[in-house]
Amino acid sequence: MRVSLSPFDLNLRHLRAVGAIVQRGSMSAAAHAVSLSQPALTQGIAKLEAQLGVPLFARGPGGMDPTEAGAALASRIAAGFAHLAGGARAERRFASPEWLMTATQLRAFLSLADAGSFVGAGAATGLSQPAIHRAVRDLEQVCGVALVDRRGRGIALSPAGHRLARGIRLARAEIAAGIAEITDSEGGSVVIGAMPLSRAMLVPHAIAQTVAAVPHVAIHVIEGSWRELAEALRDGAIDLMIGALRPDHGPPDMLQTPLVTDRLMIVGRAGHPLAGTPAPTPEQLAAFPWVVSHAGAPLRALWERMFGDGPLPRAPVHCGSVMVIRGILVESDFLTLLSPQQVALEVESGVLAAIGPEPAISGREIGVTTRRDWLPTGVQARFLEALELAAGMA
Repeated sequence: MRVSLSPFDLNLRHLRAVGAIVQRGSMSAAAHAVSLSQPALTQGIAKLEAQLGVPLFARGPGGMDPTEAGAALASRIAAGFAHLAGGARAERRFASPEWLMTATQLRAFLSLADAGSFVGAGAATGLSQPAIHRAVRDLEQVCGVALVDRRGRGIALSPAGHRLARGIRLARAEIAAGIAEITDSEGGSVVIGAMPLSRAMLVPHAIAQTVAAVPHVAIHVIEGSWRELAEALRDGAIDLMIGALRPDHGPPDMLQTPLVTDRLMIVGRAGHPLAGTPAPTPEQLAAFPWVVSHAGAPLRALWERMFGDGPLPRAPVHCGSVMVIRGILVESDFLTLLSPQQVALEVESGVLAAIGPEPAISGREIGVTTRRDWLPTGVQARFLEALELAAGMA
């Protein structure tokens, strides 16, 4: 069964009550915890179950027992509210400001953050500009700190506003995952951040295997470099990144899981002056210009290591796009360091060529990067299994 629901279509107080009922085992105790009357909470949970199309509790003389769906959703809701609490940390005016926020306020604020203006936020949500102003003002009262700096017709988020926006995005992603888990037994979604080294084999194989196993899955692939994708991962806009891992275990808020070690080759155009040289010396390689990755990228560090203590070649072009690099190589005597998979078709067709033997340097670790606190849904876990199988074939 599929239910097209956004987390902000649901009443946040009723969502929080799900966890309270699971913890306390009764409607009356939970009603007190969330500051609702028992009849209002009973009606609210019934509405929530109707919206989801799934029973969350089994009612009995001994109290309220969560169904499997209810327990799973309660866990996701707790994680979502934890993200909201983290996003709202500041000079707290209330002990738990996340409990006082409404779905309308969160939707309005996030639309404002995305649009950069009250006009754009109104167009995106259908809310009037006064309503969005009021929502933001109420959130500032709840959080006890300014969230928005007004700049002419536009706005800029304050540091606290950026923090809250991320907390809202992560809460939305967490609760959306919970909704998908309990309402969509036939599918679900995976949003992949694909870095260059993953696109040739790992991602296509894993997608094909996942779709074969779960025909109704929705898979979204967003291409980019690590720098371009990292903030989207932190915001919960993508579920995982696949590609070259960062050195030294990466940022502390991310978890890196290696899959394969990538081999490397020096590449130039077919007919390059060094194409027929069996083993070019560092001096010969340094006589030509290079296209290299940006500073801080794992491939850049390996390229520098390839020349040891000697002088580095001139590298006037810093680029992470394999498509652009291919074009530069074909039109010039530039050299670069790439994975054989990234230029396999060009080498096979005789457009590009390997220059010398495989360099005597370690290849890059290719793997999966996720948020450290990320909990995959069933279909996301299946995709990770497919990735491991694809890595075993590499």
